[in-house]
Amino acid sequence: MKSAIKQGRTIIFIAFLLSIWELIVRFADVPHWLLPAPSAILKEGFQSYDTFLPHALATVQLAILGLAIGILCGLTVAVILHRFTFIRELFYPILIMSQNVPVLVLAPLLIIWFGFGLLPKLIIICLVCFFPIVISAMDGFRQTSPELKHYFEMIGATKAQTFWKLEWPYAYPAIFSGIKIAATYSVMGAVIAEWLGAKKGIGVYMTLAQSSFRTDRVFVAIFAIVFLSLLLFSVIRLIEKLVVKGRGLHAQHSKH
Repeated sequence: MKSAIKQGRTIIFIAFLLSIWELIVRFADVPHWLLPAPSAILKEGFQSYDTFLPHALATVQLAILGLAIGILCGLTVAVILHRFTFIRELFYPILIMSQNVPVLVLAPLLIIWFGFGLLPKLIIICLVCFFPIVISAMDGFRQTSPELKHYFEMIGATKAQTFWKLEWPYAYPAIFSGIKIAATYSVMGAVIAEWLGAKKGIGVYMTLAQSSFRTDRVFVAIFAIVFLSLLLFSVIRLIEKLVVKGRGLHAQHSKH
């Protein structure tokens, strides 16, 4: 009930902001090419639906594939860094420093090394999704209850058994937090990747709209990116509820 009330308040507030935007554009007589009204953006969205849909589907496919690879790579690296202390001491500082390099700076290098195909685009999305998953998973592993770890040691469990039977499931909430963040980044990463050179995608659609000064179409693309990011976030959140089994593990996690 409380969640529904909060969502209702959010929707009302967004509607209020859009109404203010509409009034300002209309009464200030802002040029359409500079800042279109929300009603004009909505109208363009319906009119260009058939043209925009293939671009949106291409971006969704690219984002989901890149997110899946990012999750696999991120969790693998997190497990390795957590299980092997000497590897963590060597690579963890490098992992942190790597986040100071913008993805757009790496884009020209990826084109030189891998061309204009699918691989450099997937690498960009993977890089965008990789970091929050690694950090969240490692934090989840470290937050495992010391009492439970001590109990596992007392009953003679090996380190591998302790990890897979205790630390791994205990870290589910943290892991899914990282995946949800990565899911919202994946669509943005896909759009950035499409700027490197693609035939279809929201990034391509935005570039064409920008070059023709169709600001309304640029906003259509922006709103689509926001919607797709929220949709992916919601899907991951639903999967989290199914995997974590509702409140049980969350409650256990919060107690410790």
